[in-house]
Amino acid sequence: MRLPTLPGPRSLAGQLFAMQAVLIAVVVAGYALFTYVNDQRQAEDAAARQATAVARSIADSPSVRVAIRTADPTARLEPYALQVMRDANVDFVTIMNPSGIRWTHPDRDQIGKRFLGNIGPAQHGHSFTETYTGTLGPSVRAVTPVTDNGRIVGLVSAGIKVETISARVQDQVAALLGVAGGALLLGAVGTYVINARLRRHTHGMNATELSRMHDYHQAALHAVREGLLMLDGQYRVALINDGGRELLGVGPEEEAIGRSVAGLGLPAPLTGALLSSEPRVDEVHLTESRVLVVNTSPVSGGERRGTVVTLRDVTELQSLMGELDSERGFTQALRSQAHEAANRLHTVVSLIELGRAEEAVEFATAELELAQALTDQVVAAVGEPVLAALLLGKTAQANERGVELVVSPDSRLDDGLLPKSLSARDLVTILGNLIDNAVDAAQGSARARVTVTAYATAAEVVLRVSDTGPGVDPDHGDLVFQRGFSTKPAGPGGRGLGLALVRQAVNRHEGTLTVTGSGEDGEGGAVFEVRLPLRTPLGGGR
Repeated sequence: MRLPTLPGPRSLAGQLFAMQAVLIAVVVAGYALFTYVNDQRQAEDAAARQATAVARSIADSPSVRVAIRTADPTARLEPYALQVMRDANVDFVTIMNPSGIRWTHPDRDQIGKRFLGNIGPAQHGHSFTETYTGTLGPSVRAVTPVTDNGRIVGLVSAGIKVETISARVQDQVAALLGVAGGALLLGAVGTYVINARLRRHTHGMNATELSRMHDYHQAALHAVREGLLMLDGQYRVALINDGGRELLGVGPEEEAIGRSVAGLGLPAPLTGALLSSEPRVDEVHLTESRVLVVNTSPVSGGERRGTVVTLRDVTELQSLMGELDSERGFTQALRSQAHEAANRLHTVVSLIELGRAEEAVEFATAELELAQALTDQVVAAVGEPVLAALLLGKTAQANERGVELVVSPDSRLDDGLLPKSLSARDLVTILGNLIDNAVDAAQGSARARVTVTAYATAAEVVLRVSDTGPGVDPDHGDLVFQRGFSTKPAGPGGRGLGLALVRQAVNRHEGTLTVTGSGEDGEGGAVFEVRLPLRTPLGGGR
């Protein structure tokens, strides 16, 4: 047996439509009932006023007082009462003596009989109204005395039947129901239009689904380690997760929401990328302390609704890539040195085969002394093992490219002098990129040379790299440190990132980075100088 399936929960728009339709119907029905009751009461009040006016007019008529004095008042008052009843649009006019015996009545059979209803107040000189069921049925009537020289000589009652009043109200109720129906229809149409729009915006989901989606949204937003940033159509921050605030270095979420991208204090290239209307794919940008990969995508939906930005931190990856590049350079240098060593070995073997052993020993000894002298020079000047290894590797690479790399006699950086706060990785990043940049600049120049100076004082570490290249245009003194700037054609991996990484590492250690002209031996070129403050005394890194 197949069980009947229960209908699923209505969408949020459907629930609101049903609730609003019921609310409008209740309001309109309540207003219609209130108006009906109010109109009924007003109609009865109007009928009472009309009956009172007619009764008083008759009681004040001199002809009525004259007719009452005659021997047969009915003969003169009955035609008069019928005429007034027709002219005043009332259902009955009854004129009676002070004891309540009728002189007139629409039904002649009731003439001479006692009036049905209260007459006590009128017998004491007071006019009053009441609703009473008499010979013609329920009616709203007024009773007033007829006085002659201060003496009550008769009573007058005029009335309108309740069914006549109800007939008048029914016409008003019909018009009221028409207006109420129109209001209900108009309200239903307006509610449907509004809820159709709401249905499009909520994609037909009900309140439970929207609440669950919000919970998932919040959980995912705070769980994702990558940065997520959403901008509105005016490039203001509409949403930012914890990762985005950390990567961009902005304040708490409540302070960031609603701020313009231009007011976040980000580097100019990164701000330009976020403000661009064109999508960006895997662009590398640098902040003060991080290397970020930025992707931007406009929010679809016709008019510009905003931009979705994703941020990935590749600082460690970029550092590892730099180390990998250095390792590759070392490998190429070792391969080249191995090739050169093989050539030299072949030369020694050939000299021995030719019987010229003394010249072979002299040649081999000279080569060994040259290699040992280079190693001794570097190690004597820079005792820090990581930097010494870097300089030896860079020397071999520079020689392969026809550039002489020398360590200045002023260099003095013994092992164990640097504090732990100044990591070897950052020093490799700074000095390695400066040397690579200098070798690129010096390559192809006359007497191509790069000079490295590294020493430490009680307060700071100084790293200086000069070259014999074309130098740096004074107008580009600050631009050379921005990501993407280069005076050379871009290679397969792009250019302009090395010096930007140098400045980032320097800023991270609160140091200074400057570039000036007059490089090696004052023969042009450029001089890059880095000064890193020491937060602990020399030797504190042991």
